[in-house]
Amino acid sequence: MGRRYELSDVEWEALSRYLPSAVTGGRPRVDDRRVLNGIVWKIRAGAAWRDVPARYGSWQSIYTRFRRWALDGTFERMLAGVQADADAAGDIDWLVSVDSTIV
Repeated sequence: MGRRYELSDVEWEALSRYLPSAVTGGRPRVDDRRVLNGIVWKIRAGAAWRDVPARYGSWQSIYTRFRRWALDGTFERMLAGVQADADAAGDIDWLVSVDSTIV
């Protein structure tokens, strides 16, 4: 069993294919799953970047990867891909009703 805020193997499998490939050269790259778990921890806990537990790597590395992925559209690709997979499997009901009196 994983920790409370960490991705399960099924979730990791669904998301990992949408991550950009690692660039070679420079410093050794922190594992994408470890970094993504750190990002999930930060967002779910509502904590500051500096408070991300060290088991996920340095907070600076996690923040840098988060920022890079946010700017290059990685998170949008993840969302669109997971939605497309769920839609193809019939797991999404697209019926939406909006009441303008409460919007």
